Amino acid sequence: MTASSARPLWHGRALAVLGVLLCAFSLRSAVASLSPMLDLIERDFPLAPTVVGLIGAAPPVCFGLFGLVTPVLERRLGLERLTVLALATITVGLVLRGLVGDSTGLLLTTALIFAGVGMGNILMPPLVKKYFPDRLGLMMTLYTSAMALSTFVPPLIAVPVADAMGWRFSIALWGAFALAGVVPWILMLLRGRVDASTWVPEPVEGPETAAAESAQTSTRDIPTEALTGPIPTTPADRRLFGRLARIPLVWAVSAVFATSSTMAYVSFAWLPAVFIDIGGVDAATAGLLLSLFGTVALPASLLVPVLVVRMQATRPLVLVGSIGGLVGLAGLILAPAPGLLVLWTVLFGVNGVLFPLALVLISIRARTPETAVVLSSFVQSVGYAVAAVFPVLFGVLHAVSGSWTWSLLLLGAVLIVVIPFGMVAGRRRTVEDEWESRHGAW
Repeated sequence: MTASSARPLWHGRALAVLGVLLCAFSLRSAVASLSPMLDLIERDFPLAPTVVGLIGAAPPVCFGLFGLVTPVLERRLGLERLTVLALATITVGLVLRGLVGDSTGLLLTTALIFAGVGMGNILMPPLVKKYFPDRLGLMMTLYTSAMALSTFVPPLIAVPVADAMGWRFSIALWGAFALAGVVPWILMLLRGRVDASTWVPEPVEGPETAAAESAQTSTRDIPTEALTGPIPTTPADRRLFGRLARIPLVWAVSAVFATSSTMAYVSFAWLPAVFIDIGGVDAATAGLLLSLFGTVALPASLLVPVLVVRMQATRPLVLVGSIGGLVGLAGLILAPAPGLLVLWTVLFGVNGVLFPLALVLISIRARTPETAVVLSSFVQSVGYAVAAVFPVLFGVLHAVSGSWTWSLLLLGAVLIVVIPFGMVAGRRRTVEDEWESRHGAW
């Protein structure tokens, strides 16, 4: 769609804009608002390291599980009704999490929250595509910016709010945003503005079209459905899924995605505790440092698509993300002085370039949108399965050793291992090219 045929973003779809942005904000705030509170929660009831690790593993587990379930539910309920259900689930889970009295309740309510978040992750890209086909670049920028904002705002204010109102109120507070996100979609359904049971996705632009339009906006380099595609369900998709499993390039992209997810979910679960123990800071400062960690990734989400599509900078970005993260981890291990924690946090946060890099690779390493969707499903299934292991393992190593050193070294090992995979992912070839060079016609 050309710029001349695009209508104003708010024209006739103001409710959709609000619904998308509030939903996007709720997806990350539910993840980032808990870990700064763990030190305060433990004053009321004990939290074993295994429980904290399981809480950290809940997001990728739920994302993978509900990535399987959501397409089936969407066909029965429609996009808008299922979005209402997802946001309502997040709201109820956040409120209940503020009422729990033991670690089991905390774990169960966290799983409920991430069930809703897992559905929301799948629903957001097709919602954007449905309501904003003429403003994909702008809306994707707003949508990803809302997610980035919700990564660093909750840790920034969670502890001050808890000091004033209690940790239970601070945790439940974020349910207000999810509840607010329900309202626009309900209003649209009540007004009859959507037919939620008969949604059919529109055709998407291929990687070649997106690359040609990169001068307009970097986010249009990524086919929307390729960001979070449904798990393949048709025989043709299953055939492609099997072929992808035999292509080294696919496993390389999966390793980049798995590493980015591992760093994110281990950090959300454990970084505040690490800062408190090794740096001697209080819970509020630990929350600020976690917020800083999330902030570092914001410019990456804007710059990485341009650097990859225009400059083919995949390999340099992998090196920057890995080496920056390794230097930050080394600083936390060797010189965890309070005055240096900001520096080490920023350097470790540089690994955040790997997440937008993985999303762009899903797009440009496939010739067609159909292959991109299946590639996205494969990469995210593998990535979330791997990422689910490390928050638990991180906590177990700490419990066994009585120190954070081995746990941090574990993350360092992951960042080293991903480097050769990143070099493979940097090949300027599609998965179809790789298959044809090895096995013949795609």
